Amino acid sequence: MQPIYLDYNATTPIDPAVVEELLPFLKEGFGNPSSNHPYGQAAKQAVELARSRVAGLLGCAPAEVIFTSGGTESNNQALIGIALANGDRGRHIITSSIEHPAVLNPLHWLEGQGYSVTYLPVDGTGRVDPEAVRRAITRETILISIMHANNEVGTIQPLAEIGAIAREHGILLHTDAAQSVGKIPTRVDDLRVDLLTIAGHKLYAPKGIGALYIRRGVKIDSYLHGAGHEGGRRAGTENVPYIVALGKASELAAERLATEGERILTLRERFHASLRDLAGDVELNGHPTDRLPNTLNVSFRGVVGADLLARTPEIAASTGSACHDGSGELSGVLKAMGVSREQGFGAVRFSLGRLTTSADIDRAAEVVAVRVKELRAIRGGVSHNQVQTGLSALASCAG
Repeated sequence: MQPIYLDYNATTPIDPAVVEELLPFLKEGFGNPSSNHPYGQAAKQAVELARSRVAGLLGCAPAEVIFTSGGTESNNQALIGIALANGDRGRHIITSSIEHPAVLNPLHWLEGQGYSVTYLPVDGTGRVDPEAVRRAITRETILISIMHANNEVGTIQPLAEIGAIAREHGILLHTDAAQSVGKIPTRVDDLRVDLLTIAGHKLYAPKGIGALYIRRGVKIDSYLHGAGHEGGRRAGTENVPYIVALGKASELAAERLATEGERILTLRERFHASLRDLAGDVELNGHPTDRLPNTLNVSFRGVVGADLLARTPEIAASTGSACHDGSGELSGVLKAMGVSREQGFGAVRFSLGRLTTSADIDRAAEVVAVRVKELRAIRGGVSHNQVQTGLSALASCAG
């Protein structure tokens, strides 16, 4: 029997309707969108339909959407492209201390090129204070980059407030919305953002496709140089099948946003309540209300999260932070939130999705509770050395 999948923040399965729309473009729809003959024009029409579908989800003009290879490329183009194109105006960027490495590492690279970056702290729920953003602004500030929702704890940032401050000072605002698109509303005008990142594989599309919203009139350098694809902003022959897939996934997300969000929120709350009742001593990590409806990051007192998941093959979930480098360090997100080491190493992230059922949730809660009690009985509490030992059992990584 397959494990119950509760790791949708790491990646989503491809929706069957997305697969159905994608497949013809791996067969007869093989044309190059830049070609003028019927094969090429059919491919071009498919790309533009997908662009309009993504734009519909974001509430922007189709021309403001470019397709990329995924969230990492979109973030790199947004950050490096803005920095290089606007370096004559200033060389200061503001971000948060809990961004994904796909934001933090490009910013570290820019620091090596002479740019300065301010990394804002977050509170105990993982939120950035908009007034801290205001205080960090200098005459040199050209860009603010704050994620919409955190991938580990699900906390949603007050982007509209931050966007108002950015516009007041004539500064561009980028958001990594890889985790929020399709789960909560991401209309760019409501968020007051100038650039927004999408990752297809968080949205029931395949891995290897993404998009970047760039508000009309924003000055940005190309990230890939070559022919004039994507309005001259992203060179390379378009990945037509996966672009079609992202377009269909965006259309489905727009249609189901309200109803699916409410269904998953109900399941998440049911799961959380069951874990509290059955396992006891469960601590929530993240904002209690301003959080993605599908995300539940909790610590089980007296238990190492890695040990728990290693002993629970019936569940596919994630522990701690993404082990991007295989290290055994405490999650940078939880550390920035001021979570203790014991609580941090006890954290497990459960993320629900489109295929999650009430039966899945009930079964998962029962299994997890049994294993938690077993581990507590074995350990009788968690010492620092036990925490370190437990890290070696790390079985999965967050996305």
